[in-house]
Amino acid sequence: MADLKQESRELVAAAVNLLKNSKNAELQDISSDSVTAEVPPKPEMGDVGFPMFAFAKVLRMAPPMIAAEVVKILSTDPDLSKKAAETGDFKQEGPYVNVKLQKGDLACTILQKVIAQGCEYGTFGENGAKPMNGRRVMVEFSSPNTNKPLHLGHLRNDALGESVSRILKAAGAEVFKVNIINNRGVHICKSMLAYQKNHAGKTPADMGVKSDRFVGDCYVEFEKYRKEFGEVAENEAQQMLVEWEKGNPEIHALWKQMNQWAIDGISQTYKRTGVSFDKLYYESETYLKGKSEIEKGLAEGIFYKAADGSVRVNVTEAVGKGKDGEENEKVLLRKDGTSVYMTQDIGTAIFRHGDWPFNQMVYVVGNEQNYHFKVLFYVLKKLGYDWANQLFHLSYGMVNLPEGKMKSREGTVVDADDLIDQLKNLALEEIAAKGREEAVGDPAAVAEKIALGALHYFLLQATPAKDMLFNPKESLSFNGNTGPYLQYMGARICSILRKAEESGIDLSGEPDFALLTQPAEWELVKKIAEYPEALEKAAKNLNPSEIAASLYDIAKLFSSFYHDCPILSKENPELSKARLALVKCVKTILQSGMNLILVPFLETM
Repeated sequence: MADLKQESRELVAAAVNLLKNSKNAELQDISSDSVTAEVPPKPEMGDVGFPMFAFAKVLRMAPPMIAAEVVKILSTDPDLSKKAAETGDFKQEGPYVNVKLQKGDLACTILQKVIAQGCEYGTFGENGAKPMNGRRVMVEFSSPNTNKPLHLGHLRNDALGESVSRILKAAGAEVFKVNIINNRGVHICKSMLAYQKNHAGKTPADMGVKSDRFVGDCYVEFEKYRKEFGEVAENEAQQMLVEWEKGNPEIHALWKQMNQWAIDGISQTYKRTGVSFDKLYYESETYLKGKSEIEKGLAEGIFYKAADGSVRVNVTEAVGKGKDGEENEKVLLRKDGTSVYMTQDIGTAIFRHGDWPFNQMVYVVGNEQNYHFKVLFYVLKKLGYDWANQLFHLSYGMVNLPEGKMKSREGTVVDADDLIDQLKNLALEEIAAKGREEAVGDPAAVAEKIALGALHYFLLQATPAKDMLFNPKESLSFNGNTGPYLQYMGARICSILRKAEESGIDLSGEPDFALLTQPAEWELVKKIAEYPEALEKAAKNLNPSEIAASLYDIAKLFSSFYHDCPILSKENPELSKARLALVKCVKTILQSGMNLILVPFLETM
């Protein structure tokens, strides 16, 4: 459809130019890119519409008059009329030029392309090449702390990072996924201190608790201790950090043990949710990096030493002036010469580019860090790194549960595993209520996949910038815009294909897609034709919701097609063959597309 839509746009542009020349040939020609394409509100009005408002001023004509003249030119001009007839039926609809595209040719072109490209369908641009070919993209996401397990906020981060990585790879990019493990600092020491006081010598196995959850429980215990002893508790944690930085062997041994417990547990959750990385970085190894870069920038006059002895940079150009109208400064080295978090990120970015030279880097981090990344990218540019122009902060909104905001130190955060278990149990109840235990084969395994599909789809169906309230029961609905709805449609398609094999209908030979002329068939074919555009937009904008929306539309239209068009008919095997091929094409797109947004495809439900 993209080809025919572009041909229609070019024809409309050519007609507008002929109309323009008849008025005033000296006016600049109108390019096809300036002709906007829209989807008419009703299918009977056409498949694509071109509004004429943009040309009213130039042509000194009302948009409906322009539309009428354009349609007239396309039907009478000797150079345009033949191609216009081959492309579709051009009609005026008020201020719009609407086109009903040629169904038979388009259905054949689109569906044969799906069959030929298989799971690769949608990954090629209009020129036949993958839009991200030659792009090397590093994606940083997750960034857990080793004082607690992953929680709901991490799940959104992980879903975005993994999905964006898969989408970029599908679009032709070479992708390198990285994760910075925040494994040092006073918050880590707080968990360690609580362990020493309450569980010395014990292991997570002794306590019967998942290892990362055990470390997180220690962090909550410290908060209770702090509430009782106040500054004394805080000072103990700070002193432990001092001992860690001195290399105290006893403290380091405990730190390594508790970090390993946390990382082992977090890694299990990654595996469960289908998230993986090409390289892990650790803050304990990177936190001093960047100091030499800042000192070099100071010597070159890029940065300056403040009156208190700290090294700073003026970042007003990047973030604007403060509320008081003063210039904005950022400390890069404290007055005692020690680095700050920004210093670490500067060094890590430089180190990473040397480690795996990228031409784009995407940081998947919540919107509370918008200021941080504006400053980081600005400083790297000031240091003269050209690749800093290709750094991008994929900023996303907060996600909470209906119960309200969650706090790790108070133990009100919902652990990722607990949330998935809750969804899994709800899915098991639904399977049992419908008496589907035997039909699905392994109810627990299917319920796990339904839970992951519900979770990931809910987290990805909104644009990243939006805050969201995650409602577990709503996410599990088998009706509406949900992951389980897509999974249900996939399972229904598999059931149709199994019945086709058992039907005894002769389905051999090439299908005749020109037979697919019913409205429900045509709307489904058109939506399939739009899938590559959705994938390209998702890759370009780093926005998985484009894929989610396209798959949901395809699933809805498949449901209408299934309802309106009998697929298996012994009386008309040729039509059955064409419709069955359409069903297979939908399965191909759902299966590959759902993988891009981390929704497991199910053959039975």
